[in-house]
Amino acid sequence: MVIREYRGYREEEILPLYEQVGWTNYTARPAMLENAFRHSLKVLAAYEDEMLVGLVRVVGDGYSIVYIQDILVLPDYQRKGIGAALLRRVLEDYRHVYQKILMTDNTEKTVRFYTSAGFTPAPDIGCLSFLKIF
Repeated sequence: MVIREYRGYREEEILPLYEQVGWTNYTARPAMLENAFRHSLKVLAAYEDEMLVGLVRVVGDGYSIVYIQDILVLPDYQRKGIGAALLRRVLEDYRHVYQKILMTDNTEKTVRFYTSAGFTPAPDIGCLSFLKIF
């Protein structure tokens, strides 16, 4: 597996990745997804034999805060360390940034994954998150 910075946007490889993990909010709005990619701070992609198998997309200012917006891996490649490798690379690239934030599903699997990478659930440090969609 090779991780490299993803440049541009190739719908023919990005949309199938989002479709296979069931992220229909993105696949139903391909123009939004393309704009999101083009305006991201960084996108890292994981390739296996030149096939895109995972990615992580980061937004923010890159100095005081980064937000890990998307991290996804094809179902057949999950549980093989690809997501962890992508996350480690982001954390290394932005080690100087004070706040590294993400929001994810509240499942045992995701809590275990992110706490093992050093993240703390917001309520554990007396914080609360708010979300407004549209």
